Amino acid sequence: MAEMRIPRNSQTHLSKVDGDLRAEANVRITTDGTLIVAGVARFDGSADITGSLQCARFRSGDGTVTVSGDLTVAEDLEAHDGTIDVTGALKARRVDVDRRLRVGGPAEAEKFEVGGLLEGGQSMRAQSVSVGGRFHLVGKLTASNVEAGGAVTLGEVEIDTLAVGGAVQVGGGQIRLSIEVGGRFRAERAIQFGSLEVGGLAEFGDTATGGDIEVGGLLSASRDLTFHHLEIGGVGRIDGNATGERAEIGGKFDVRGALALTQELEVGGTISVRESLTAERLELGGSLAARRVVIAGSVELGGLVATQEGLKAAEVRLRRKSRAKGPIVAPKIELEHASRAEDLYGGEIELDERAEARRIFATRVRLRESAAADEVVYTDSAEIDPGARLRSPAKKVDVLPPFPL
Repeated sequence: MAEMRIPRNSQTHLSKVDGDLRAEANVRITTDGTLIVAGVARFDGSADITGSLQCARFRSGDGTVTVSGDLTVAEDLEAHDGTIDVTGALKARRVDVDRRLRVGGPAEAEKFEVGGLLEGGQSMRAQSVSVGGRFHLVGKLTASNVEAGGAVTLGEVEIDTLAVGGAVQVGGGQIRLSIEVGGRFRAERAIQFGSLEVGGLAEFGDTATGGDIEVGGLLSASRDLTFHHLEIGGVGRIDGNATGERAEIGGKFDVRGALALTQELEVGGTISVRESLTAERLELGGSLAARRVVIAGSVELGGLVATQEGLKAAEVRLRRKSRAKGPIVAPKIELEHASRAEDLYGGEIELDERAEARRIFATRVRLRESAAADEVVYTDSAEIDPGARLRSPAKKVDVLPPFPL
């Protein structure tokens, strides 16, 4: 195939090249509409193309190639140690740019691989996008896999996986499989995702629906958050409701609405729920505050729980030196050594040594030596060790008063 050469520092007007085109450094090419190159368009340095360019393959070296129009490449686009600026649309099979790629219009390729900066003024469609530095796209991104080493700013997304070493900001949309971010992740609008793993800060400006969420630093949600498994090592705050299967809180967690879990809640730090908390099982090693707590299964309290309306479960155990504020309702309640509670309502209630309760209403009651209660009301039996302390004698009744919750 014949080759047309354009010498260094020259200007020429072209409309069609039947073979290959080779331009040396610092050239300017004008065209009426679109320059069509049947073969390879090769640029050995900087070049300005006034108009659109259509070619079979595109190659460039050092410098910047600017296309003031659309760039359409039937096969691959490669820029070794160079920069590509396209004011219009870009379409190629595969794009590989070492330094910087800027596209003003829609961009489409099977793969985008950019070593430095990738900027898009409109939409982008690809199978995979890989950027060594920063990635900025104003419009919608439709892709399978997206990864970047630096900061990423995207509009609407419809992708499978997102892996970023720095910070990420997305407008909203869907990330079907996974998100992995080393620094900060923020979604401005409603978003759906598979799993989310963030080492630093995760922020949701609107509703968010996802699978497993693991945040090492700070989690912030302005509206409702739905998840499978939530794990927070630092601080979390949800201004709406939180709904999921299970949660593990190692730091501090504040829910301004309700927290509803279908499985267990494990708290090693501090959790506050302004409305109701529901779960299958609760294990508390730190502190919990809520308007009401309803647990379908068992509750293990190792720290402090405080409720306004009460805690209800199938079984409640206050471990050694733990504290409970607010009524507790359960078929079986046990206060271990030196634990303290207020009003207890249940079937079987037992206080170990030095455990204390204010009032007890139960079918069967057992107070061991040095345990204490202000009032004990029962229907079946009451075993009170000699060293136990009661403010008034235990009272047997035919029917217990109505239980809270």
